[in-house]
Amino acid sequence: MTRLNLDQGQIDRARESARRIAHRVFDDMSQFTTTTVERATLRLMGVDGVDDNQIPLPNRLVSHLQELGLLQHGAAAVVAGAMAEHNLTAQQVAEAVAAGKLVLARPKHDKAARQSAEAIAAKMCDHIAAQRVLRAQQIEKVGEARTPWLYLIVATGNIYEDIVQARAAAEQGADIVAVIRSTGQSLLDYVPYGATTEGFGGTYATQENFRLMRAALDEVGTKIGRYIRLTNYCSGLCMPEIAAMGAMERLDMMLNDSMYGIIFRDINMKRTFIDQFFSRTVNAYAGIIINTGEDNYLTTADAFDAAHTVLASQLINEQFAYISGLKPDQMGLGHAFEINPDLENGFLWEVAHAQLVRQVFPEACLKYMPPTKHMTGNIFRGHIQDALFNVVSTLTGQNIHLLGMMTEAIHTPFIQDRFLAIQNAKYVFGTMRDLHDEVEFRAGGRIESRAQQVLAETVGILAEIEKIGLPAAIGRGTFADISRTMDGGKGLDGVIAKSADYYNPFPDLMLAGVN
Repeated sequence: MTRLNLDQGQIDRARESARRIAHRVFDDMSQFTTTTVERATLRLMGVDGVDDNQIPLPNRLVSHLQELGLLQHGAAAVVAGAMAEHNLTAQQVAEAVAAGKLVLARPKHDKAARQSAEAIAAKMCDHIAAQRVLRAQQIEKVGEARTPWLYLIVATGNIYEDIVQARAAAEQGADIVAVIRSTGQSLLDYVPYGATTEGFGGTYATQENFRLMRAALDEVGTKIGRYIRLTNYCSGLCMPEIAAMGAMERLDMMLNDSMYGIIFRDINMKRTFIDQFFSRTVNAYAGIIINTGEDNYLTTADAFDAAHTVLASQLINEQFAYISGLKPDQMGLGHAFEINPDLENGFLWEVAHAQLVRQVFPEACLKYMPPTKHMTGNIFRGHIQDALFNVVSTLTGQNIHLLGMMTEAIHTPFIQDRFLAIQNAKYVFGTMRDLHDEVEFRAGGRIESRAQQVLAETVGILAEIEKIGLPAAIGRGTFADISRTMDGGKGLDGVIAKSADYYNPFPDLMLAGVN
């Protein structure tokens, strides 16, 4: 592929700054757990279902531990101790607590409780590892599409209708199906239970919905001879729980950003940083590709002026991902085609930005997002904007290509809108398949100079963030022109300082399995 002349020294300095920034946050947050991490831990130990009031049992159990001052020690050993003492499963412990028949306490034999918890965790890790193997076997059996993979969204609110639309999308040419979550689910501090048929702007993320959609995509993938990847949203107040459910049910991708919830959903900074480390560890072990959310910055900040903040955030997200055990081919770092189409030479700047990201992250599984901010409802102009976006994607070798819709800014796309979007992308990708090997960027030209400028600005902003710390930088509105504070936002009451004897078997087991 043709390349831009970029200063490798600058790239290395930027990456090193990002590494120090990420590790400082990790060190600061390592002394805390969250209610969501502990609920995810319980789910991985086998706790599921709801009580008579439809409150999820993981919530009931964690609330019980929190009220008794036990959560600081970690839920795993306390529950494992109760299992051994009363000869119960984790599920039965949760049911007994919810029914008021059991009050938990510190285990009488702490070492034995930890050993028991580790054995339970090892069984779940074996299950998740088996799901990862099954994914590889499925891909070997039915094959997969060449990149850029076509990523398409379904969002009816009814999982059974989503399945109908997902099958149609796959048969039309989609390679990835993302099930949009119901509006506001990221702000719910619990995960709904079972199959759901009502949602606004999307469908609730539940383990049963994951299972149903995974089975449907496996079936249609076998029929058409192409593995179809399933995506959901591992973000918000229940980020670790959704990661756990996705790992158990063999999802392939998860939107799993380190700062999106802070910036765009006003979720507490501490809560988000702690939750994203755990959730990404689960995703890493499950072989799931994460998608980061830098493309969203360009919906509130100008895509030309703020291009360097996207690259800076990608570099930070990359380092957070490494800490959690993710490999480059699991890093779906996000960026977008969002420059105002009225800007002269805007297409050149889009090429510069996309190629810059491709070269800075040569092994990453990049996710490229379509124009949305400047879509006007003029479907003819919109279709052209999407076609130009498709050109940049194939020219610069993107991996995950979220389809642009000509009806963006009018309504939720119909099946026929998606069909036209797929046809647009397939035409461009086919007719320009090897264009990147046939053209060169002019040395010192507009595209190369723009990329060099953005890289230099990225080095500068990361050096500044390193000086003041990432929380302070977010407080200044560095990303997306939105400011948040360390003690503000939703969910701070779910952050728990760990005791000296805190125990959770999953991070060590999972990190050992991916490193």
